Order: sequence, then structure tokens, then C-alpha cells
Amino acid sequence: MEIVKVFCEIDDFCLYFEPEWKKNLIGNAEKQRDRKSTLCLSEIMTIIVWFHSSGYRTFKDYYIQEIMKHHLWAFPKLVSYNRFVELMQSALVPLCFYLDTRKGSSSGIAFIDSLPLVVCHNRRIYSNRVFTSTASRGKSSMGWFYGFKLHLVVNDIGELISFRITAGNINDREPVQILTKGIFGKLFGDRGYISQKLFELLFDKGLQLITSTTKKMKQKLLPMFDKVMLRKRFIIETVNDQLQNISQIEHSRHRSLVNFFVNIIAALISYTFRDKLPSLNIRDFELSGLPVIL
Repeated sequence: MEIVKVFCEIDDFCLYFEPEWKKNLIGNAEKQRDRKSTLCLSEIMTIIVWFHSSGYRTFKDYYIQEIMKHHLWAFPKLVSYNRFVELMQSALVPLCFYLDTRKGSSSGIAFIDSLPLVVCHNRRIYSNRVFTSTASRGKSSMGWFYGFKLHLVVNDIGELISFRITAGNINDREPVQILTKGIFGKLFGDRGYISQKLFELLFDKGLQLITSTTKKMKQKLLPMFDKVMLRKRFIIETVNDQLQNISQIEHSRHRSLVNFFVNIIAALISYTFRDKLPSLNIRDFELSGLPVIL
């Protein structure tokens, strides 16, 4: 991912978004300073987003060792690391709107899954002060954790369609209706999404929820295509793996709730810039050739 390409894309967005955003801000009667930063909004957003494809494990090392040493040609008015951390909070709203422009579209095949976001070790839960009123304990396939959940929906070519961030104790089924707004066709999920009520609600909206079954459930006959797609759920698990191991979406060094959300949104944006996304490479003639079990 080239930093120049990322900056050009983000700068084009900011040229339109920033004036509209400032025009619609709600102010108060008090006089406030509107001091301009030496770094423009598009530069701040670019530095934040590019971190998630740089290979650095910590943002501090990335900013000091990479940006300040090797990219002064791109950002001639760089500020200190401490000042930049303060500026990151101002980029949260623009990053959220920009991510919305990077989403993919529904293709009739979608996959849903949740990713735990651990904010600290279980032994340090009671000493954590940053997420005291927001994070909670939850349980995943890897055991108990303290933090949040990132709920994702992707299409068959690996594009992000929808996402939600919830507390760690929220059931995976709760945000599904909001996540699937505007999505049609078939939605494939794991056993955590098994619910007859949820199936009926989504079916009325033109979306068929298909999940794997447990050993105690009565086995149902499924079309061969649905069986094949259930085995293709690795696509969203690959997305989760890339977000964790490449984009650094999860770490326990956050000292601000706002910067925590900035890190998540920037990681998702960085994922959309990848040259090659995980894809099933489904073709129409392949789909038509699949036998159907009646």
C-alpha cells in the first residue's frame, strides 16, 4: 500500500467533507479558538491509516522511526509524537465517515462473524481505568476476555459491508438486524447465530440466515450450494486474522477511549486499501453447475 495513493484518496474526501462538517457543527455562546494545526486533517488521517500496513507493532515506534525519519518529504510540517497523539482524537469523526465510503456492496452472498477485542489481561481487569465504564467480560472460542466485540459482515470478494462495535458481553445475535440492513440474499454464520426468531425476522426482509448445526440439533437437508458456502466461511476468518496480525487492531496499550476507536476505524480503512482481498472467486457458470438437494 503506497502512502501517496492513500493520501490522495483521503485528501479528495477531506476537500469535500471538512467544509460540510465544520458548517454543521453545533456551537455554543462561548467564544472558542479555532487554531489551525500545522498538519492538515488529510495528513493526520493518512499517518494513522498507514500505520496499520507498516508492519510496526507500536504506533510510537512507527511515528518516530518511520514517519519522522523517512517521510519528512511527505509531511514537512510534522509535530512531535505527543502532539500528534492529541491530534488523533480530532480525526475520529472524519475517519468514520470515510470508512463508510470504503464499504463494499451486497452481492447476494455474505458472511458474518465477531472478533473479540481484548483491552487488557484478565489479571489486570480491576486495575484498568481507561475502559471501566465501557468494556465488559465476554467469552469467545478462546476463553474469557475483557474488552469489546467487533461484528463484521463481508461479501464473497472480501469487501466490508457492515460492522458494529459492542461490549464483550453482548450476544452475537443482538446486532445482526442492524448489521444486515440493506443486505439481501444469503447470510452464512457459525453456530453462535442459531436462532429461529432471528431467522424469521431476516427472512421477512429478504435475507436467508444459514448456519451450521450442533450435534443435538435435528439435521436439515440443505442445497449443495449452501453446504459449500458454509465450508467457505474461512473468508471472514481470514479477514479477522488479517485485522489482528497485520493491521494491529487489537492491543492493550490504549490510554484513551477515543484513540481506541480511532485505532479500530483506521485498521478497517487500511484493510480496504489492500491490493488483494481474500476472495472466493465465484463465477456464475460455477454456481449454475452446482447440484441442488431437494
